[in-house]
Amino acid sequence: MTGYFGPIEKETEDNGYFRKVLYTGKHMQLVVMCLQGGEEIGKEIHDNVDQFFRIEEGQATFILNDTETHTIGVGEAAIIPAGTWHNVINASKTEPVKLYTIYTPPNHPDGTIHKDKTEADAAEEAGHHH
Repeated sequence: MTGYFGPIEKETEDNGYFRKVLYTGKHMQLVVMCLQGGEEIGKEIHDNVDQFFRIEEGQATFILNDTETHTIGVGEAAIIPAGTWHNVINASKTEPVKLYTIYTPPNHPDGTIHKDKTEADAAEEAGHHH
């Protein structure tokens, strides 16, 4: 299949992995994520990557540059501009947050699957992060 065609909402809601790359193009990458209760992505910055998020289940709190906070829920979206420190935190201690995110340009190796945050952190330590 050329590109990506699919039921993105269902794929997002059905995903239980911390991170799963669905499609990687030359200039864009589509990834589904699931944060367990109380889990966070961790503070990070992408110097050359703009990032779009849409929440399909739960609520997520975004902290930008340690000074700005936004909490968004189902059907809401966020864009984090390149060069912005950001963290995404599950606003619930018990329910998962399910979202999809688009990186422009791609940020992870094509086909990346991290079943949980521990696996994701280990990959980052090993340098599998662009």
